Amino acid sequence: MVKIMARISAKVGTADQLQEVLKALVRSTRNEPGCVSYELFQDEENFLEFVTIEHWANNQAAEAHMTTPHVAEAFAKAAGLLAKPPSINRFTQII
Repeated sequence: MVKIMARISAKVGTADQLQEVLKALVRSTRNEPGCVSYELFQDEENFLEFVTIEHWANNQAAEAHMTTPHVAEAFAKAAGLLAKPPSINRFTQII
């Protein structure tokens, strides 16, 4: 199993718009082959900060996700809403 955590920062004044883009991405991603779970969180103290936690059956499924039309669409829509590039970390379960 592969787990991916992405930290996403919105520009001031764009959190609501970015949240909608991310929610649409989550809905589409959950239907992908190999997606075990895909969750979206918003920081309770800093509403500009979002985190996605993704669980994939394997690396191939995680890589395929990045090539889907809904990921490309989300990146295009989010481009002007982001304060900085997302920080994406991949984790492999060891026990």
